[in-house]
Amino acid sequence: MSETIDERGLSCPQPVLDTLAKIAAMGSGELDVLVDTEASKENVARAAQGKGWRVESITEDGGEYTLKLIGA
Repeated sequence: MSETIDERGLSCPQPVLDTLAKIAAMGSGELDVLVDTEASKENVARAAQGKGWRVESITEDGGEYTLKLIGA
């Protein structure tokens, strides 16, 4: 099951905290995280990987990023 959380407009560390909470709630699956800063993109990716999730892709569109995270 794929889920999406929209963290655009939020300052770090909020996107990281929200992503980690969602990862914990899901346990596994596919999660798309929307962010709008380079720092949030890097920090969310690093935090997800630290929890054993894989960053499948990061796409950029007009300064906004979508991180596709996969958890087993």
